Amino acid sequence: MSFTRTLRAVGGAVVAGALLFGTAPTALADQDRDDQWPLKATSFDAQKVWKESTGKGVTVAVIDDPVNGSHPDLQGNVLPGKSFIDGGRGDSKSTRDHGTAMASLIAGHGHGAGSADGVMGLAPDAKILPVATPEVGIGTDAGGLGSWIRYAVDQHASIINLSMNPAAVTDSDKQAVAYAVQKDVLVVVGAGNDGESKLSDLASVPGVVAVGAVDKAGTVWAKSNSGSQLMLTAPGVQITSASATPGQYRLADGTSDATAYVSAAAALLRSKFPHLAAGQVVNRLVKTAGLPPDQKDVQLPDPHYGYGFIRPLRALTADIPAGSKNGPLKMPQADSSASTGGAMAGNKQASGTNSGGLGMGAIVGIAAGVLVVVLIIVVIVVRQKKNGRNGPPPGGPGGFGGPGFAPQQAGPYQQQPGAPGAFPPPPNQHPGQ
Repeated sequence: MSFTRTLRAVGGAVVAGALLFGTAPTALADQDRDDQWPLKATSFDAQKVWKESTGKGVTVAVIDDPVNGSHPDLQGNVLPGKSFIDGGRGDSKSTRDHGTAMASLIAGHGHGAGSADGVMGLAPDAKILPVATPEVGIGTDAGGLGSWIRYAVDQHASIINLSMNPAAVTDSDKQAVAYAVQKDVLVVVGAGNDGESKLSDLASVPGVVAVGAVDKAGTVWAKSNSGSQLMLTAPGVQITSASATPGQYRLADGTSDATAYVSAAAALLRSKFPHLAAGQVVNRLVKTAGLPPDQKDVQLPDPHYGYGFIRPLRALTADIPAGSKNGPLKMPQADSSASTGGAMAGNKQASGTNSGGLGMGAIVGIAAGVLVVVLIIVVIVVRQKKNGRNGPPPGGPGGFGGPGFAPQQAGPYQQQPGAPGAFPPPPNQHPGQ
């Protein structure tokens, strides 16, 4: 499957400058932590957040480049996962930084004395399930995005982070998202970095949480895509994260980083409120989201902000009713097996229906019943002629249908299409709506 790395291009363009931090003396390692402005922002206030939840017990699948599980800021928090590049593990070293960077924003724990150096993720006790994906035209898996999502779900991830923009989204991919939603897995997707008034195809799929990027002031990043299905925004400008090379760090802009922060916030909530469904987790994020002062009168959801930028501390501490299971999520169609079965049943019924609305089987049954009745009448008439005027026909008084004579013509009508209980109703194509 052909993929474009739109959500990765911006980060890649600025990595060279960010590598200066990686080669700096140890004393400057604290600078990397200081550069993580979202952790100190009033909307996050990470030190207070971690008193409420650290994401413990939650697994976040990062469908991306391989994640370097030996990076000192991630060591111990990365599961083996799987590589759909070579069939091996997903926690391997790579020349590509993006997967490790996203994992560090979600579940980095820093390193050194008191873990004071390096990158800290918003959910530092969460586990990362790395699902390593190929670049364009490379890899061993023909299933593409759909099979990667299904793998993550089947490995018991409760959140899937998709900081990528596929060149095309297939029906199989959409069915995989529906599968994730059915299994109560939250799918978080970047809006895209094209500065367009249109979300990426993947971010437009029903069932996902589409995320845009904002800067330190809470203003939408100029290249963050917008659209009516945008759900939330999060920090995505001048974001420091871990490089795939241990000891090195990167600085990037993009909805990729914003997506990772929303996935991390969801991990915090799923850890503290394990009884909440995925849609109810999103509901808490939406109900506690914020806007900059100059946007306080904007009508929500806004195509640029969604419901606003995430405020994890409020989401963890506010008194918010759980609400409906699906929350603000737009539900996808049923999985392929249900939709295919429904379509096949519909086609069969249509092909076997005449202008009068009776199925072919019913017509054959009616004809057989009529033939039986005609034959009985003929036999009775013949016997009457033979016996002369010797009384009523056999079967007792009352003639046809009387006692002792079953109404033969009734049988064929009992299985007519449309009769109560004759056929199951068509499958529900929009579960949860």
